[in-house]
Amino acid sequence: MPEEIAAIAYQNKEVVYGILFRSAAETLRTIAADPKHLGAEIGFFAVLHTWGQNLLHHPHLHFVVAGGGIAPEGDRWISCRPGFFLPVRVLSRLFRRLFLKLIQKAFDSGKVHFFSSLEALQDRKAFLRYLAPVRKAEWVVYAKAPFAGPQQVLDYVGRYTHRVAISNHRLLNMENGQVRFRWKDYRDNNRQKTMTLKADEFIRRFLLHVLPNGFQRIRYYGFLGNRYRKQKLERCRQLLGMPDNELVPEVSSDYRDRCEELTGSSLWECPVCHQGRMHVIGMLERITRPPPMTESP
Repeated sequence: MPEEIAAIAYQNKEVVYGILFRSAAETLRTIAADPKHLGAEIGFFAVLHTWGQNLLHHPHLHFVVAGGGIAPEGDRWISCRPGFFLPVRVLSRLFRRLFLKLIQKAFDSGKVHFFSSLEALQDRKAFLRYLAPVRKAEWVVYAKAPFAGPQQVLDYVGRYTHRVAISNHRLLNMENGQVRFRWKDYRDNNRQKTMTLKADEFIRRFLLHVLPNGFQRIRYYGFLGNRYRKQKLERCRQLLGMPDNELVPEVSSDYRDRCEELTGSSLWECPVCHQGRMHVIGMLERITRPPPMTESP
């Protein structure tokens, strides 16, 4: 999202992040369904990230999209054209139009509120003037094929779906009331750099990315949508001619093994020495109420 919209999002996280999901997903589905581009129902999921490498507020979505979709008649699989999936310029224009339409609708229905430096935007004319430049700006939409195959993409996204704004391995030290960490500067040829912040500024940046209670930051659409996923995935496999032994991949039953597969971090590993292996030796019963108090003699 443009910086102007990101500022609105910071003060209205639940509403604006919801609009971001809705408008981006509708854009993909609409362009994909157009026979000029693909002419099929696609399936995809989206993951919300709100941070950049420097921990500043940078809300954006990552999408993982199947390389094709189901024909409208449901009788064949339509693969995307070689070299690209959907035209990013077309996606960008429709995304911009849908997003701005929805955020103006949210404003008119009283769902968007402003305070501090944006307080003046409570006036409708001021709000529309504020949006005027972003109506003409090019919104960033980027798409690329998985050069190392789909498994690499899923592994990459799996490592980041449940992480917070900064992982432990990027933290270098904290001393004299300052925090030092590694970051990648994408504007300087992806060079690795270090940044030092005062502790309160580091905490402020970290808290920028706390989501509203219960907010779903991973969402599924198209033939991956929760309601009809099982039936439509079965149809996709039939159309693609997948053998039965590929239908259901083997999944680890233990949540600790599954966590390691998805994130690369082991819950079995000792958090102190990072060499020993953790073993369950007993379970403490959950206390549902405090034990009764007895008077001392």
